Amino acid sequence: MPAWPGDDYPLGATPRKGGCNFAVFSEVAGFVELCLFDEDGTEHRIRLPEVTNAVHHGFVPGIKPGQAYGYRAHGPWDPAHGSRCNPAKLLLDPYSRAISGEPEWDSSLFGHIQSAPDVLSPSDSAAAMPRSIVVDTRFDWEDDGPPDIALHDTVIYEAHVKGMTMRHPGVPDDLRGTYAGLAAEPIIEHLQSLGITAIELLPIHHFMSEEHLVKLGLSNYWGYNSIGFFAPHGAYSSAGDCGQQVNEFKEMVKALHRGGIEVILDVVYNHTAEGNHLGPTFSYRGLDNASYYRLAESDPSRYVDYTGTGNSINMRHAESLRLMMDSLRYWVSEMHVDGFRFDLASALARELHEVDRLSSFFDLIHQDPIVSRVKLIAEPWDVGEGGYQVGNFPPLWSEWNDKFRDGVRDYWRGWDESLATFAFRFTGSSDLYGSSQRRPTASVNFVTAHDGFSLVDLVSYNQKHNDANGEEGRDGTNNNRSWNSGVEGPTDDPDVQRIRDARVRSMLATLILSQGVPMIVAGDEMGRSQLGNNNAYAQDNEVSWLDWAGADKELLEFVRRLVGIRSRHRAFRRRRWFEDRPLHGADVREIGWYRPDGSMMNAEDWRVSYAKSLAVYLNGSMIPARDPRGEPVIDDSFLVLFNSGGQECQFTVPAGLQRDEWLVELDTSATDRNGHTYRAHDQITAAPWSVLLLRQATTTYADTIMYALENVRYSVRDDSE
Repeated sequence: MPAWPGDDYPLGATPRKGGCNFAVFSEVAGFVELCLFDEDGTEHRIRLPEVTNAVHHGFVPGIKPGQAYGYRAHGPWDPAHGSRCNPAKLLLDPYSRAISGEPEWDSSLFGHIQSAPDVLSPSDSAAAMPRSIVVDTRFDWEDDGPPDIALHDTVIYEAHVKGMTMRHPGVPDDLRGTYAGLAAEPIIEHLQSLGITAIELLPIHHFMSEEHLVKLGLSNYWGYNSIGFFAPHGAYSSAGDCGQQVNEFKEMVKALHRGGIEVILDVVYNHTAEGNHLGPTFSYRGLDNASYYRLAESDPSRYVDYTGTGNSINMRHAESLRLMMDSLRYWVSEMHVDGFRFDLASALARELHEVDRLSSFFDLIHQDPIVSRVKLIAEPWDVGEGGYQVGNFPPLWSEWNDKFRDGVRDYWRGWDESLATFAFRFTGSSDLYGSSQRRPTASVNFVTAHDGFSLVDLVSYNQKHNDANGEEGRDGTNNNRSWNSGVEGPTDDPDVQRIRDARVRSMLATLILSQGVPMIVAGDEMGRSQLGNNNAYAQDNEVSWLDWAGADKELLEFVRRLVGIRSRHRAFRRRRWFEDRPLHGADVREIGWYRPDGSMMNAEDWRVSYAKSLAVYLNGSMIPARDPRGEPVIDDSFLVLFNSGGQECQFTVPAGLQRDEWLVELDTSATDRNGHTYRAHDQITAAPWSVLLLRQATTTYADTIMYALENVRYSVRDDSE
């Protein structure tokens, strides 16, 4: 089959009139062969005829979408100097738009002889390898556009494509576990009923399960083992994995957008599925090992590992940066996603060794007219020295705030000396983000995530129970900051269950009512348990899948109501920091902190180690906003009572806080007093482990005029509102 010179841009397989252009990068290879596969597996090899700026390219007539292909790189095998080319190994295209099949684990997948790591393996891997697929990317998006929801209005729902849908009775059997299943009407209606504005999907870049998991009969369920940064994971497609997954993913995005829900992808650009120097050769290692990976300067046969997976992508090399940026732009422009959560983002920002706020990684993203306009969320740490960077990412970025997680967990397990930290977390963590021109939305708040206990397990277990993972309990963190409420695991004890229920609701209330961007983990809204497993990455079964039939309907309704309160009241989703400035009365401020006796907190009160109770006043009149007609809006004010002690706490309603009438809007205990009215100096009892939310009646028109004068400088400063 003849090959014409073709073009060096774009990289990947690009269908054109009469055939397909193929282009792949390798500085080290002398030449690259394109391998085309018939349906019966017969392989045809064509040497790419041209090399331009280290890109090997050629145009092959007659090739159509659906064609399976791969590459073989002919170049040096010299592990001691970082080169690992081996033409016996079939290689996936780094720019594959789709990948078909899973690896069949055997010795042929390794570039080296396994008993002699520095010796080249002559065995051919084609029979054991997945294939890249030529894809026609044309698609009718109709009138699709991004919901374009402001960060301060965002509520994130972290979910897994398969786990979300595998057990839902309203999703057809043949669509469960797929993109089409996630786009099903019952799923979208569930998200809408919760008030979710963005779904954050665990990795959907095509990934592979590690050999040791496959041998244990397990798999990499979470998907943090990417091999194709342009390819939607093929196993999540109901229509097949020979290119059909691309359109099915697009249909899912279009359906979610119609429902007013943004799509955020959890992306893993910090490492690949090829592992350390003893790992398999799937793609990057065989094409150009030294360009794609960080190699140890003292021994280039080894890898620098900031990720705990054996390798780190070489973000100091222009081609690796190009790969990442091309991938990000592709997912925004071609796949219409609305943002990204960067796994182990610190590893991407290391220029030499230290994490650098001015690294090429940040420069490229900040200057890119496409990528800089979507939501950017960092997991601001890696496993290397100096990798913990919470609070240190530059403006434009939001961060997973694990200090919020830890502070809230500590407070709601009754930990001493947790009150002051809890106050910082509830108000947006200004101690982390307030001094760097960032806003409260820099903090993505979460109490639980995919990694760790579910919320119900957090109040039900003191210790992890990871026996099902096959690692004899060695995996998963021991620092859970959990408390089992008196009994380890499931119990019928009504007193223990009452404590657990209250603590779950109180942590959810804290999460949703705190300043910043809340993130709920799929299933926490309906009481999902992982049976004490705090590292369910390999559990592609009922341990991880949502149990829709067993949903706690009362908890579900509570969360719906809670998110509804947040969405209706700007007091809980401010764009700017509290400044604690006085209004027209000395005691009426933007925010107020009160002891249970109704008096204002002083510096000494914050240092009381055993303090477990606190009242917080949020002044709604201090928030400049306008309704759709352009009229000024004054929100209700709120008093939030927190009691993380094991005993009831008597609160006195503070005096002098504007109008003197408070309605109980929410109570996380079993006490039924929603709608009850209280006034200044009244006593109100907070049950153990509870949150009470009191709302002040809507401000009068006369108050509006008075407070508008106080807000003039805010309105001028923030004319976007």
